[in-house]
Amino acid sequence: MHISSLPGSAGIGTLGRSAYDFVDRLSEAGQSYWQILPICPTSYGDSPYQSFSTSAGNPYFIDFDELVKDGYLDYSDFELIDWGWDSCKINYGILYMRRPLVYAKVFKKFVKNIPCDFGQFCEKNADWIDDYALFMAIKDSHKGAPLSSWEDDLRLRKPEAIESFRSNNEDLILMHKMLQYFFFLQWGRLKTYCNSKGIKIIGDLPIYVSADSVDVWSSPDIFALDENLNPIEVAGCPPDAFSADGQLWGNPVYNWERLKETGYEWWKKRLNRCLETYDIIRIDHFRGFESYYCIPAGSKTAANGVWRKGPGMDLFKVANLGDKPIIAEDLGFLTEDVRKLLKDTGFPGMNVLQFAFDTRDENDYLPENYIENSVVYTGTHDNDTILGWTKSAPKESVEQALEYFGLKKDRGLNKAMMEAALQSKSNTCILTMQDILAKGVEGRMNTPSTLGHNWQWRATEKELSAADWKWLWQTTEKTHRLPERLKQKAGKLSASISPSI
Repeated sequence: MHISSLPGSAGIGTLGRSAYDFVDRLSEAGQSYWQILPICPTSYGDSPYQSFSTSAGNPYFIDFDELVKDGYLDYSDFELIDWGWDSCKINYGILYMRRPLVYAKVFKKFVKNIPCDFGQFCEKNADWIDDYALFMAIKDSHKGAPLSSWEDDLRLRKPEAIESFRSNNEDLILMHKMLQYFFFLQWGRLKTYCNSKGIKIIGDLPIYVSADSVDVWSSPDIFALDENLNPIEVAGCPPDAFSADGQLWGNPVYNWERLKETGYEWWKKRLNRCLETYDIIRIDHFRGFESYYCIPAGSKTAANGVWRKGPGMDLFKVANLGDKPIIAEDLGFLTEDVRKLLKDTGFPGMNVLQFAFDTRDENDYLPENYIENSVVYTGTHDNDTILGWTKSAPKESVEQALEYFGLKKDRGLNKAMMEAALQSKSNTCILTMQDILAKGVEGRMNTPSTLGHNWQWRATEKELSAADWKWLWQTTEKTHRLPERLKQKAGKLSASISPSI
């Protein structure tokens, strides 16, 4: 369940009260982990996998009530703002237009009363926040236009142009640093609370960055770009049983030769920063470190791409990750070389239970095939919900699933699949909140290779209150997955727990 999907009155889930309430529910239902999507600022298409920065936090998640408590806002500054009529969907257009109006009011109070630890925060994060704030200020001055359309002097970071812009836009730059300060202040409070309740946060590290990002702007040499910072080749996936044209992601691919020359310094910093931010990280598209699919820039589909060798184990040895808490997203077309890389790292891979019943593709995703050193998911953010899948999947796939679980109708399939995941050998099991809420296709988070309707789903407070938390507790106990902190209390709690906690 991503932060954006939490309930609340500000148009999107935030790091405020609803997040703390959600943590309470997870803890009381015997859970150990809360997995979220990337928390970076979202760019075109609203995807957390297409961000302006790999290091910054998403200002949309800053909670206004928390800012009121800290003295930087009054309720009158935001309580009458219309954030959209549908509490079950995020309207990113409204957020883009109206959130900055509130930020401007925060900034007026901020400059009059700058927190004593603000300078320390900026100094600690100097390796990324200076470039990020400058990049976003330039973007603001260009009305949000992408890096590719900026004038040459700014796009190519000519020193005189950069210094001139910096000196003429000090407040705008400072405001973006302020937003990061408040984001990470609230994030730190929430993470501390999670940990105090026995909940660890699993974060998500996308393998690629957006072409319109400060990462590309400030470190162009580590990407496959031309002299104008335009991608030469872009990332994606080849055609397969699910997509005749493949997936064209559009992210610039890495210049791995240059990265190796630098001792993979950029990647080492990124990995270490993520390990500081989260308790555990899931590395997206892990197979891309063994071999990655490159498509000529400007292609209309992913059909004409080629595979190139990635850094392999060399990166992970240099990064000295050792026994760090990392999950490898090893889904997709896997070769023996990819399997060997996963084994050599020791990272647990992923199993997706929905894939076990997809008759279009050969797979090993039935629960009896899982190994202990793995993480099982009923589905990911790229999958339909379980009940939505029963409507969108081929009929024979659904029939195969019903037969496997001994069901005659798809009603109840969501709980049957979740229980099977919990009963599997995988050391860790992650369920989706949509499946716990028995949502249909309306709860789907993302449909790959589409734009305009993704990343919008939100749960309401009423839905979360009415969720079958008692079933989740009892099934977690029955499948011997209760955390140590609760095992001694299990008998008493199981008898007394209410359906809504």
